[in-house]
Amino acid sequence: MMSEDFELTLWDRLEMIRAVLQTVPYENIYLSFSGGKDSTVLHHMLDEALPGNTIERVFSNTGIEFNDVVDFVKGMAAEDSRIKIIRPNKNIKHMLDEVGYPFKSKLHSELVERYQRKGYSNLTVRKYMTPGTGRYHCPKCLEYQFHSEMPFKISQKCCSELKKKPFKQYEKESGKTLCITGVRANEGGIRQHQADKHGCIFRNSDGEIYKFNPLSPVSDEFMDWYTKTRKIELCELYYSPYNFTRTGCKGCPYNVHLAQELDVMEKLLPSERRQCEFIWKPVYDEYRRIGYRKMRKEHKE
Repeated sequence: MMSEDFELTLWDRLEMIRAVLQTVPYENIYLSFSGGKDSTVLHHMLDEALPGNTIERVFSNTGIEFNDVVDFVKGMAAEDSRIKIIRPNKNIKHMLDEVGYPFKSKLHSELVERYQRKGYSNLTVRKYMTPGTGRYHCPKCLEYQFHSEMPFKISQKCCSELKKKPFKQYEKESGKTLCITGVRANEGGIRQHQADKHGCIFRNSDGEIYKFNPLSPVSDEFMDWYTKTRKIELCELYYSPYNFTRTGCKGCPYNVHLAQELDVMEKLLPSERRQCEFIWKPVYDEYRRIGYRKMRKEHKE
């Protein structure tokens, strides 16, 4: 794409931000801020679209964020009073043992969890197990999870417990009604599905906007162009020698580039690599056993 195309995309996004957010009092709005590239870009775009806005940027320090991300957000908070840090009151290991571990994807985890509770009685589970009956179906190498007893629970509830619930509590206490996120459709999976269904704007049954994803349609190339032209500083993990392309929960089993991320961590962030092995051990052991996500058969502590 040419620079003119990126300028046009930017103009379109800024106009949409103005059109949506100028209809809602700032005290009712907040940005779900992860400290990653997308939410950092959106933080700056909000200021470009609405100079002087007082919209709070809220970061959930789950306990499994990269240390550099936490330091980056704390550094921003020291200079910008709109940055708010919240924390879930959860012991991560106990929570995972109780509600279930993430495995492969949110959709897969949800359907395995349904199977573990109700067997094949759920129609969606049966469709997922039958290729050609829906948009998504279970990979052959993971079909065993619907036929045999797993040594641990699987579910998609990790994100809910560590992020969604703390944000809901924040909304309840603050009175916020509209959440802005940096989610983009090209990340695939459920995010693409939601973009296909809702576009950028999510409304409740009364027609009120409760979620707004202004970056949903933009490309990776646009994000790179914007950060470069606006000279936006990102978390250190996006630069050499780390060169991460994402900075979600460290070691997350949903990361399709998990093995690569863990290899980098083993060399450059060894203590955080060990933390990942402790937190996600049951899933990592299973990934290694079946050769999933290109995980190595053995890992030296």
